[in-house]
Amino acid sequence: MSEAAHQHGKKKRKADPEIDPEFQIAPMIDILLVLLVFFMSISTTEVLQKNENVRLPVAKEAKEAKNNPSQVIINVTYSQTNNLTGIEVDQKTFQSPGEIVNMLKSKAATDPMLRVLIRADKEVKYEYMRQLLEAVGASGVGNVTFSVVDKEGGKTT
Repeated sequence: MSEAAHQHGKKKRKADPEIDPEFQIAPMIDILLVLLVFFMSISTTEVLQKNENVRLPVAKEAKEAKNNPSQVIINVTYSQTNNLTGIEVDQKTFQSPGEIVNMLKSKAATDPMLRVLIRADKEVKYEYMRQLLEAVGASGVGNVTFSVVDKEGGKTT
């Protein structure tokens, strides 16, 4: 038998009709749960770094803050009852501005784009803020911003 006749005699196998792929819901749920945990942990960290005891100063011409993922928030508190000023960074309390230099140096060494956001109470004395800015400068961080409100009891910028 010739080859053409031999191939003609064989049945050609038809390709299976394409089956619609099923939507796999389990991997999607896994990804959504991971994202949910990630965003919850990030937002919790940001909330914990803010101190409600800090009454921010008012600045009517303040600009909206740009979100910076690599920043250190320094809360400067002031107690009128005993005339004491304190610093909180990452839930650690420091008594003087000089104590934060080494901590900021180590963070700046790992992230050269580090920004320091200072949230200082409006009653903090100028001399204390000058010492704090000198300590930040001594650590090698050059990007410093201040958190203020646009009006009493208003939006933080």
